[in-house]
Amino acid sequence: MLDSSLKIKLGPVELEVITGSIRSTELEIEAAVERTSRSPMIRDQHDYRVALFDAMGRKLTGRSYSALVEPVFEYFDEGDIHPGDVFFWNDPYNSSGGIGHVPDLCTTVPIFNDGKLIGFSQVFGHHDDVGGSVPGSLPVNVRDQWAEGLVIPPMKLYDKGVLNQAAYNIVFRNSRLGEHLRGDVDAEIGAAKLGSRRIVALAKRYGNDMLESAFQAMITNCADILRRELLPNIKDGVYTWEDYVEFDGVERDHPPHAFRLTMTKNAKGIHVDMNGTDPEAAGPINWPLDYSDGKFLRKFMAPVLRSMAASPERAAQIDINEGALDILTVTFPEKGTLITPTFGKPTGMRFFLFLRVLGAFAGVLAKATKGHIPADHETIRIWGMHGGKTQKDFFLFREVLGGGAPGRPWADGSDVVHIVPNSRNLPVEFSETRFPIRIEQLGLAQDSAGAGFRRGGFGYDKRVRSLNNSTIISNADRSELSCVGINGGKASDVYKASVERSDGSKQQISGMSDNVIVEAGEIVRIVTTGGGGWGDPLKREADMVAYDVTTGLVSEDAASADYGVVVKKDGYVFDVDKEATKALRTKILSTRGPLPLYDRGPGFAAYKKSGAITYPEGWSDPDEGWLAFPSKSYPK
Repeated sequence: MLDSSLKIKLGPVELEVITGSIRSTELEIEAAVERTSRSPMIRDQHDYRVALFDAMGRKLTGRSYSALVEPVFEYFDEGDIHPGDVFFWNDPYNSSGGIGHVPDLCTTVPIFNDGKLIGFSQVFGHHDDVGGSVPGSLPVNVRDQWAEGLVIPPMKLYDKGVLNQAAYNIVFRNSRLGEHLRGDVDAEIGAAKLGSRRIVALAKRYGNDMLESAFQAMITNCADILRRELLPNIKDGVYTWEDYVEFDGVERDHPPHAFRLTMTKNAKGIHVDMNGTDPEAAGPINWPLDYSDGKFLRKFMAPVLRSMAASPERAAQIDINEGALDILTVTFPEKGTLITPTFGKPTGMRFFLFLRVLGAFAGVLAKATKGHIPADHETIRIWGMHGGKTQKDFFLFREVLGGGAPGRPWADGSDVVHIVPNSRNLPVEFSETRFPIRIEQLGLAQDSAGAGFRRGGFGYDKRVRSLNNSTIISNADRSELSCVGINGGKASDVYKASVERSDGSKQQISGMSDNVIVEAGEIVRIVTTGGGGWGDPLKREADMVAYDVTTGLVSEDAASADYGVVVKKDGYVFDVDKEATKALRTKILSTRGPLPLYDRGPGFAAYKKSGAITYPEGWSDPDEGWLAFPSKSYPK
């Protein structure tokens, strides 16, 4: 071990070792959470985030988005942060924008070495249940946050190593699955403390001064890479776009709720102005972000810029940390909008806006990069069932199901992935052992992906038989509005939920629903969205279309209608009918006209035709006049 009293200059080798050690520490924190937590949501589906920060609360790596440390600074004086403290909160309106809904409990541990604060270790996760009017704490038909569950402002769960037993008991008493919650929180605290010990070991080896210099270098390097490698690939100018959340769970006749942004790009950086965004919703689709200069939002949006890298391989190497704040700034609307809601408005389904923000940012970048940006990605949706007559036989089966990733200029979208890093569905064997259900089918949803030169990924097609009487939970967006196709690519199919009743009938379920009863023996079918397609589908290699037909991912009808490919069956394989394909593509080209830059799908077209899509003063249709660009990605 190095003598920490020696003054060693920070060089590239030391910086690389320290950077790698911090990244491996985050991986170790994640492993600790997964191995010691209790609930399926955390342990098996991995819906949690970890992060390491310096003493100023600046995020050091970009492995995953995280919450913020600012609530510690806002609620506690510098002299009230001690070794052994564990800070704890979930209040969406008192988390500096870092926590969006009450199931996300955040644990933050200060890191001290030789009596000096040198950083913070943090874990937050989406927990099974924190009370509220509906099991799972994501009620659909609510008008304030107090119906969503227990709200905890920033507090000390441990003060100098001493547990606040009364607060600890209150937290778990307010959950329908108190033992699950207790196990998860204890696991997250232990994992955060493990991260603290690893950073202290680095400080013992290199000294506080060198470690802090390395932290600063990591942040500076991020900003430099963004300026040097990514910003030059975005054309200077002012660009606008918008995306929509279709339903807030309360006002069924309300038109879709718009998130709007204006991006101004120049040599110094990017500024995003969100004026024009619709007023706050009555239901739980609000997302309070207008705190701490929008630090959370800016760091959340910045990874989209990696698509500007010279190659996918290079993009994967770029770490987006606090340095992104140097080049990305934001302006929020006044209080009272979807992203600046007034205190107490419900926020449970704020993850819909999560995706609409990223999609709208990609939408303006499509204009500024001549379409060289991935299409629209799948949306977050949570579904499940709960039942039981008493607390003893109560069960909550719930999944965060993935969908199709976007088509990209360089590749098709991946299938059934989740925008939440590392998240996954529950294994069949675990689900059937733990809950009164039987998985009848689990596969990819045919024709769910948006067609394109590089098509979107496919969503799930899952059928689950309920073995007990139960109630369905469906917290899903994109059940009417598709994932958007970009640069001539087509929109995806939408989310669908239904019940196959015991009398043979089929009942369609709204994407936002928490009160549909399923009787024992009946089947719930969930089909998740695909990703939007990228580029002209007629440019896609016909052999690739035939392969997708052979594997059952694309139907014969879609092959001809979307791609202009005619296939013929040879045993178990479909081959391209080359002459018929050439003739069909020629016919389609002669009649279709120029392709739009954006395809929002039939659901949006229907809303627009009905007059439900309107624009605020000073705002016009951001799609109008924008056509697909030629691309170097197309075959010669």
